[in-house]
Amino acid sequence: EEPVLLAELKPGRPQRYDWKSSCETWSVAFSPDGAWFAWSQGHCVVKLIPWPLGEAELGCKTSELKSRGGKAETRSRGAAKEKTLECGQIVWGLAFSAWPAAEDGSTDPACAVGLPCLVLATGLNDGQIKLWEVQTGHLLFSLLGHQDVVRDLSFAPNGSPILVSASRDKTLRVWDLSRDELPSGDTFLLSPGRQVQVLSGHVQWVYCCSISPDCSMLCSAAGEKSALLWSMRSYTLIRRLEGHQSSVVSCDFSPDSALLVTASYDACVIMWDPYTGEQLRTLRHVPLHSTLDSSSEIHSCSLRSVCFSPEGLYLATVADDRLLRIWALELRSPVAFAPMTNGLCCMYFPHGGFIATGTRDGHVQFWTAPRVLSSLKHLCRKALRTFLTTYQVLALPIPRKLKEFLTYRTF
Repeated sequence: EEPVLLAELKPGRPQRYDWKSSCETWSVAFSPDGAWFAWSQGHCVVKLIPWPLGEAELGCKTSELKSRGGKAETRSRGAAKEKTLECGQIVWGLAFSAWPAAEDGSTDPACAVGLPCLVLATGLNDGQIKLWEVQTGHLLFSLLGHQDVVRDLSFAPNGSPILVSASRDKTLRVWDLSRDELPSGDTFLLSPGRQVQVLSGHVQWVYCCSISPDCSMLCSAAGEKSALLWSMRSYTLIRRLEGHQSSVVSCDFSPDSALLVTASYDACVIMWDPYTGEQLRTLRHVPLHSTLDSSSEIHSCSLRSVCFSPEGLYLATVADDRLLRIWALELRSPVAFAPMTNGLCCMYFPHGGFIATGTRDGHVQFWTAPRVLSSLKHLCRKALRTFLTTYQVLALPIPRKLKEFLTYRTF
């Protein structure tokens, strides 16, 4: 089943601004519970939209998006309204916090971080990181330290008050946001004790960072043809992942932390075992005839973004050849693809069912994605790998074929 374009959001600006500098949608993000969608629509503006989208935002196909919206559609839209965040600088990175949830499903403002409810972090062109309260749209404070564009952001998935930022200044910074009380004023300049660590090791721009779901590892992708894997416990380098032939621009961990994928301008996605550093699979992006334009020019297959599906069985990729591809992990060719123009980023909805993509002209598109009923085998593997490393699996007194399955050598 090919992805179907369900809807497209366009910024409310005169058409003459499209294709002008700073109009790009470099990042899109869903909140962990699927209740909010954030969209950097260019020209220093971020839109915060309650989910599911209503007729006012879409104008069509709303019912299908709602039906694919899973748990998020049970939330009342009456209490949540769209917010416009004026960031003052071009926005490159977006990330929602993952604070612990209260028993009623809401976010607990009394959690250890001392921050209110759900927070959105925005990475800006001047090196600032601004944190916003989602429910009100109010600016909480700014984090200062980077000397260049903050390209990507990642909150610890386990709800701890840790934020990692990746920058063109060739560093990653780890921020501890927990405080007994927030300082007054708009700017929150962390002392070296609050800025937990500056991670140096890259020699080119850092494009992407991703914390593993078990919060044990951090992957960073950069322009020197390699990705670095860091320990989130000691903030030291574990290993350098080498195998790409060009800049590595995107990375993502599987939901059980057992797999890592990296995407590069070399038109390849490499699937790694993060515990051993072994390359498990290479997915090569080959141009299709449908990507030929009227002058018969073949467009580049340079990759822009890669992300795992929530159940961990599929990948979505966006490339410069004007295609959105969906891959099944066990196959080396895409199971579905759809034409899209000037894609820059992609993200699965947290409960599955569709994918959001951002484009160079500031638009966001929502595509259907395969809905999968995971096999009992995969559910067992996923449950085990959430707690067991590759080395622990290999040490188990079980048959070799079962070890190969549990370590994703076979499917």
